[in-house]
Amino acid sequence: MARYVVLGGNGKAGRRLIGALEERGHQGVAASRSSEARFDWQDTSTWGPAVAGAEGVFIVGPGSARDWSGPLTGFLEVAAAAGVRHAVLLSARGVEFLPGGAVDLAERALASGPVPWTVLRPSHFAQNFAEAMFVPIGGLITAPVGGAAEPFIDVRDIAEVAAKVLVDRALTGERIALSGPAALTFEEAAAILSAVSGVVVRFEPEEPTAHAARLRAAGTPEGYVRWRMAMLEGIRTGADAYVSGGVEQVLGRPATGFAAWAAREVLAAAWATQRPGQAA
Repeated sequence: MARYVVLGGNGKAGRRLIGALEERGHQGVAASRSSEARFDWQDTSTWGPAVAGAEGVFIVGPGSARDWSGPLTGFLEVAAAAGVRHAVLLSARGVEFLPGGAVDLAERALASGPVPWTVLRPSHFAQNFAEAMFVPIGGLITAPVGGAAEPFIDVRDIAEVAAKVLVDRALTGERIALSGPAALTFEEAAAILSAVSGVVVRFEPEEPTAHAARLRAAGTPEGYVRWRMAMLEGIRTGADAYVSGGVEQVLGRPATGFAAWAAREVLAAAWATQRPGQAA
């Protein structure tokens, strides 16, 4: 049994990765400010103890609002000194739409660091419709994407890919693009969510300027606004509609489709318990 440290282990990808590692007979350790294995990007004294005895580390950064490549460089030096043999970074396919942004700079820092590395670049998560930015509010999904399509990926597929790459120390020095098996429009996604949940879900496109204004009015950091708008623009223009074969390349099976993900997870989402006349 090997020990693998999962930074951001309480997040969507991290907690599923811990389960995937355990299924392979290994120990996945969640490391964060609130975990038993404490890790804080702002507190360098937590870095060494967090990775002590680890065979590999899965890296989720502190966000895409600002450049964190400096702390990442320092962390990788600590990890190398501790004997970590492989670092896997959760990046995004959207990195291609914002060159020089925080995610791009993190990838560059990883590639120039002392630990053998692999980058995972997933498309937008299917789970974003249950846990994050595309959650229906009162049965309504809004996003500045027009009628364009996206091959949403099941985060469990990302976790299984990460587990295999970490355990096998595979695909070092490579950037692996991951997506679902087919691109869906947001209207098609809403129809699937409606059918699975029994709650009527609709999609209405939003103007990009209005979406950015909403984010800024909510106090969202400007760096994150730029990143999010770049990714959404990639969808809106059709540039992100392509399907990536990374899941099948690594796992030897097709990626999980959106409908299959929805059938497995949507009924557990908070919004799916709402009925007409109830607030979401």
